[in-house]
Amino acid sequence: MSRVSSVCDVEDTPEDRYFLNNPKPESLDDLILKTSNFMNNCNKSENNDKIVLVTSGGTSVPLENNTVRFIDNFSAGTRGASSAEQFLFKGYKVIFLHREFSLQPFNRHFMRFTNVSFLDYFDSNGEIAPKYKKELVEMKRLSDLYKDQLLMLTFTSVNDYLWALRSIAILLNNRNCIFYLAAAVSDFYVPYDKLPEHKIQSRSEFQDESKKKHINESGKLVLDLDPVPKFLRDLVQTWANNSMIISFKLETDPNLLIVKAKQALENYNHQLVIGNLLDTRNREVVILSEKTADETWIRMTDEELKQTCIEELIVDNITQRHTEWINSSD
Repeated sequence: MSRVSSVCDVEDTPEDRYFLNNPKPESLDDLILKTSNFMNNCNKSENNDKIVLVTSGGTSVPLENNTVRFIDNFSAGTRGASSAEQFLFKGYKVIFLHREFSLQPFNRHFMRFTNVSFLDYFDSNGEIAPKYKKELVEMKRLSDLYKDQLLMLTFTSVNDYLWALRSIAILLNNRNCIFYLAAAVSDFYVPYDKLPEHKIQSRSEFQDESKKKHINESGKLVLDLDPVPKFLRDLVQTWANNSMIISFKLETDPNLLIVKAKQALENYNHQLVIGNLLDTRNREVVILSEKTADETWIRMTDEELKQTCIEELIVDNITQRHTEWINSSD
């Protein structure tokens, strides 16, 4: 734990102050231990294993310490779960840091957002229904095949996510590692010292007086949110400065997509940004690199999407770039 704590010994920036003022999750030590054990097993391999951290799903922002209400970033985790599968197929060891209950590799084919309920997969005798058996058996085979190459870790809140990201990054900091940051991270949060201990009451006279009141005289809920510090800079410059770092940029305005993606590269100096538009994210992305001004577009037709997913093409492109990037440092 001393190595993790040393990153924030000096209170210089909002990023430093965040970890001083927001307590680590109770589950963090267990997460670090699992990651360390996974890394140790990777290091025992004679194959010089490549590793990718895939972050996936949305973070929540609690409004109380004993959380009843929260603000959520919606993300099913489709991009992350699908990409994790593709990295496994490419021979990478995968650490999958995902929102609890979001989509997971292989399981995603049978989880929510389908038109089939869990019980529909079985007939009245409890056997797998014939129409689903082939896919179920194949996903079970793949899940078993890659279970030792896949570490599943979870988060719920943005605080969980940030502590986990920093801790894992310090353990993974080498050129064989990719950070594939597909999670939808909250832009604003309630700092720990502003959180009421108990459920926010609808009437002001029942509010916790030790905290700032959240219900004004008109009975309206008033939230005071701080911006989440920009930890991508810390990841690039300090925590994982030897690794390849890939961020995502989601926009709704096509006129802003390239501009904002290039701006991210300029601001944080990491290796790649994957840009996508909300309405076309499942069929079209653009990859921008720090070293070149080129824009690599990946586009798929409806017919192509029936055969495979866009994440297969994304990960194929990324892994080729990663190999070239590693070789360029030799």
